[in-house]
Formats: sequence, structure tokens, C-alpha cells
Amino acid sequence: MNLLHPETLVFWTTLFFLLFFFLFVKMAWKPILKTIKDREASIENALAEADKAREEMAKLNADNQKILNEARAERDQMLKEAKELKEQLISKAREEAQHEANKEVEKAKIVIESEKQAAIKELKNQVSELSISIAEKVIDSELSDKNAQLKHVEKLISEIKLN
Repeated sequence: MNLLHPETLVFWTTLFFLLFFFLFVKMAWKPILKTIKDREASIENALAEADKAREEMAKLNADNQKILNEARAERDQMLKEAKELKEQLISKAREEAQHEANKEVEKAKIVIESEKQAAIKELKNQVSELSISIAEKVIDSELSDKNAQLKHVEKLISEIKLN
């Protein structure tokens, strides 16, 4: 038996290959397949988690955009309310100022009218005093003479009869 003979060599090579293949299948094939399947499952899980994370990020972005839009709307509403309040306060202040001005004008009119009446009264008093003074002087000058006095009395009597 010659071991180096090509037929023998093919036989032994085939036998060793089959024995190696059988041992490989029994010992290494199942763990390798298990490792590959585990690796495939972990990759699928990672992809699923990545998709889930991507969906969550999209949801969070949508929620953030919604919150941002709500905040903008609330800000705009607050600005609008503040503007309305400002306009109301300005309008109220104007009304109060106008009311106060009208009150002051009315007070001034009353004061002016009372001062006018007082001035007129004072003027009347002065005119009456001057008139009496002038009348006294005129009467004194006219009545200094006895004949003038008699004429004046007769004139007054004649006026009384006519009335």
C-alpha cells in the first residue's frame, strides 16, 4: 500500500475532509450559525430601536413645534391684550383730564362771574355814592339861595300833581 499513490491520496483526503466536515458541523457549525443569528437579531433590534428613536424624535419635533406655535400665539395674545389695556388707560386718562379741565373751567367761570357781580355791585355803590355827592353839591349850590329853594319846592309840587 503506497500512501502517496494518487488514488490513495484522494481517498485519504476525502476521508479527512469528510471527517473534518463532520466534526466541523458537529462542533463549530451550530455555534457559528447561532452567533450569526444572534448577530442578525441584534442588528434587527438595533434597526428597530433606531426606527423607534427616529419616530420619537419626529414626534418630539412635532410636539416642540406645536408648543412653539402655542407660545407664539400666547405671546401675540398677550401683546394684543397689553396694547388694548394701554389704549384703555390712555383713553381713560384723557377722559379724566378732560373732565378735570371742564371742572376747572366751570370753577373759573363761577369765580369770574362772582367777581364780575362783585365788581358791578362795587361800581354801582361807587356810582350811587358819586351821584349822591354830586346831587348834594348841586342841591347845596341851588338851594343856597332862598328864592331858588322856593322855586325848586314849587316845581316839585307841580310835578307831584302831574303824576
